[in-house]
Amino acid sequence: MIRVAVVLISSKIQSGQAPDENRKSLERILTNHQLTLLSYEVVVDDRQAISRQLATLCETTAPHIIFTLGGTGVRPTDWAPEATKDVIEKEIPGIGEAMRAESLKKVRTAMLSRGTAGIKGSTLIINLPGSVKGVQENLDVVLPLLEHMVEKMGSMATP
Repeated sequence: MIRVAVVLISSKIQSGQAPDENRKSLERILTNHQLTLLSYEVVVDDRQAISRQLATLCETTAPHIIFTLGGTGVRPTDWAPEATKDVIEKEIPGIGEAMRAESLKKVRTAMLSRGTAGIKGSTLIINLPGSVKGVQENLDVVLPLLEHMVEKMGSMATP
């Protein structure tokens, strides 16, 4: 079974100023696809905080996949792609490109997404947008390939 960690990037949610509208929907999606949620963390909109959380999860929790939620746009506080690139050893730009291509069919602002993906050790990190609808639509693009990606990375055998 594929093990997943989630890092929600939002200072407002982390401080309690805004509700987390993604968690229940995301947990349902993961369960429906027989993915095991190992952890769900909320971090502030800060490049170093995001990088630290990603590195810590890779080293201690050892998920097959980490999904980041939010921080992929053009706001001054959007740092998910940069923080991901700080941590990963290999970038997989095609994942971000595929998500943007599919999203552009639905909404023109998808071209503003800077989300990417890459590998750290035996963990695949994928940046998703922060909206509930954006998360669902982007997961629809990557979920059919997750098992294949994890197998190719050779991480299915790790505990």
